[in-house]
Amino acid sequence: MPARKSATPNRAFKVADQIQRDLTELIARELKDRRVGMVTIQSVEVTPDYAHAKVFFSLLQGDPVQTQEGLNQAAGFLRAGLFKRLHIHTVPTLHFQFDRTTERAADMNALIAQAVASRSKNED
Repeated sequence: MPARKSATPNRAFKVADQIQRDLTELIARELKDRRVGMVTIQSVEVTPDYAHAKVFFSLLQGDPVQTQEGLNQAAGFLRAGLFKRLHIHTVPTLHFQFDRTTERAADMNALIAQAVASRSKNED
């Protein structure tokens, strides 16, 4: 008899995606903390029991440390907002982390450009 495929991982992705969309809207429209500027929610990772969620964010400008402190301090307020929007039994506790992926990508692009420029100088 074939093993039955669980729908739990797919549901976790859907819940994480919905949390990401709702948090984006809540932060933009309802959060009034001056430390939190133009935040982009990059991704959300939810634990299997939906008790905790890591929320990865990036910034266009501002101090990542202050923004992270502001978001973590507002986590209860944001969780209450999610509770009103989500229709799940357990709304996860939110843990915000600054996502350095875009910075790393820019650094890698600069290194690649430098290597290409160095190679073209050596060929000439």
